[in-house]
Amino acid sequence: MSHYAEQATMLGKDVPIPHHPDEALLDAVPNPQAGTLFLARFACPEFTSLCPVTGQPDFGHLVIDYAPDQALVESKSLKLFLTSFRNHGAFHEDCTVNIGKRIVEAVKPLWLRIGGYWYPRGGIPIDVFWQTGPAPEGLWLPDQGVPAYRGRG
Repeated sequence: MSHYAEQATMLGKDVPIPHHPDEALLDAVPNPQAGTLFLARFACPEFTSLCPVTGQPDFGHLVIDYAPDQALVESKSLKLFLTSFRNHGAFHEDCTVNIGKRIVEAVKPLWLRIGGYWYPRGGIPIDVFWQTGPAPEGLWLPDQGVPAYRGRG
């Protein structure tokens, strides 16, 4: 097992899906490119949570961009964290911002932004955007690539 895998609590292990986002752990692993400014992106095009009012499923496309500092987000732990929202009732805004804040808490990046592109609830799509502040100078920020919702047209 590599040095990085030894520091992650979930890599190579059979880990159950957490029942609630508050129970989910986000693993940080050392950034082998610490000191180099770069952007890492996670895309989750099939994110699901529950409407806190109706209990019906909500679907979104999340795009998480961050500039790592000393640590990276370990992707298996991120997948389990995001999956823990499947039975969690929360508004789109709360889910999106909570995810961004939890990642910041876990890995303390130089910068992070999250775009939550949600499919319509009650006929209205809701897009939610949050970032930690201005992007570091010189950081390449590609477009998140998710078009505005257009329905079937």
